[in-house]
Amino acid sequence: MSNKPTLVSRQILVSFILVTSLFALWGFANDITNPMVRAFSKVLLMNNFQGSLIQFAFYGGYFAMAFVAAYFIKRFGYKSGIVIGLALYASGAFLFYPSSLGTSFWPFLVSYFILTCGLSFLETSANPYILSMGDAETATQRLNLSQSFNPIGSLIGMFTAQQLILARLNEAPFEERFALREADPQIFYALQAHDLKVIRDPYVAIGTVVLVMMIVFLLVKMPNVKADSQPLNVKATFQRLLSNASYREGVVAQFFYVGVQIMCWTFIIHYAEMELGISNQVAQLYNIAAMCIFCCSRFVCTYLLRFVNAGKLLQILALCGVMLVCGVVFVKGIFGLYCLVAISACMSLMFPTIYGLALKNVGHDTEFGAAGLIMSIVGGSILPPLQALMIDQPTICGLSGVRFSFVLPFVCFVVIAVYGYRSHKIFS
Repeated sequence: MSNKPTLVSRQILVSFILVTSLFALWGFANDITNPMVRAFSKVLLMNNFQGSLIQFAFYGGYFAMAFVAAYFIKRFGYKSGIVIGLALYASGAFLFYPSSLGTSFWPFLVSYFILTCGLSFLETSANPYILSMGDAETATQRLNLSQSFNPIGSLIGMFTAQQLILARLNEAPFEERFALREADPQIFYALQAHDLKVIRDPYVAIGTVVLVMMIVFLLVKMPNVKADSQPLNVKATFQRLLSNASYREGVVAQFFYVGVQIMCWTFIIHYAEMELGISNQVAQLYNIAAMCIFCCSRFVCTYLLRFVNAGKLLQILALCGVMLVCGVVFVKGIFGLYCLVAISACMSLMFPTIYGLALKNVGHDTEFGAAGLIMSIVGGSILPPLQALMIDQPTICGLSGVRFSFVLPFVCFVVIAVYGYRSHKIFS
C-alpha cells in the first residue's frame, strides 16, 4: 500500500514558509481597501459609484500587469518576480503620502493601481511557485494551505481599517459635511485634510513592512527557480490554453469569484448602514466577523479536500452561496445581514481551488496560465461598480437598491457552481 505524497518536504520548508507569508501581505492590502470605498465617499463627498472606482483602480492593476509579470517570471524566475512585486507594492503604499496632501481623488487611484501592479507580480509568482513545491497530487491542497494565511492578513487589514481609520475619521455624516462645505469651506477643508491623513498613515506603515520583506527576500538564500526553461512561443501558448476547456472555464469562474468576494465584503457596510441604520465603524465589525468565518472555513475546507473531490466541494459551497444570497435579497432586517456575513464560509475554498483545478493539466504553460487567472481578478474591478450603480437607486423591482444589487452575487455563485460540477463530472 503506497503512502500519500508529502504535502511539503523538509528540504523546501523555509522557502514554502517565506512564500506563504506573502499571502498574508496581499490579504492585508485587499481588506484594508474594501472599507475605503465608503470612507473616501464620505471624506470627498462622492456617491457610491464614484467611491467604487477604488476597486476599479485596485483590481485593474492586477489585470494590467499579469502577463507582464508572467513574461518576467518566465525569464528571471519566481524569486525575482516576488522582489519586483514587493518593490511595486511598497512604492504604491508610499505614494499615499503625497496623494494625501491634496484634495483630489485621482492621485489615490494611481497609488492603488501601482500597489496592485505589485500584487499582480506577487500572485503570479507565489501561486504557481507553491503549486510546484511538491507532488502534483497534493498541489491543490498545498495551495489551499498557503491561501489559509491570506485571511489572516485580511483580518489584520480589516481591524486596521476599523480601529485606525474608520474610528478616527470625523463623525460628521455626509449631509453635514456637504452643508459645512457650503457654509464654511475653510473648516471643511481642514476636516478633509485631517481625514485624508488618517487614511494615509496605515498605508505608509504597511509600505515600510513590505520594504523590509523585500530586503529579506534579497538577503535570504532560497531557490531562485526559473518557471520553465522551454523557449517561449506566445501564440502557441495561447492556443493551447484556449483549447483547454477546464482552464478556459476556470478563468471565467475566477472572474466571477473575485467579483462576488469583493462585492460581498465591500458592501456589507452599505447594507448595514442603508438597511439597518448601523454606523460604518460598527458595520465593519460584521465585516471582521465575516473574515473570521472565512478564515476558519478555509482551514476546515483544506482538511475536507483530503476526502472530497475539489470540484464537488466547490459546487456544494457555491450552491450554499446561492441560497444565502437569496436570504440577503428577500429577507429584511438583521437576518439578511447575517446571511451576508455567512456567505464568507462558502467563499473560503473558492479562489485556490478554482486556481488549482484550472492549472491542473496546462503543463509548460503554467506561468502564462497563472497570468490569465490573475487577470481574471479584474472581476473585482468591473462588478463592484455595477453593484454600486444599483445601490445608488432608491428602489428596483419593489426592493431597495442595496438588497436588489445582490442579484449580481447570485449570478456569480451560479457560474461557480456550474464550473464545480463540470470539474468533477467532465474534466476529472
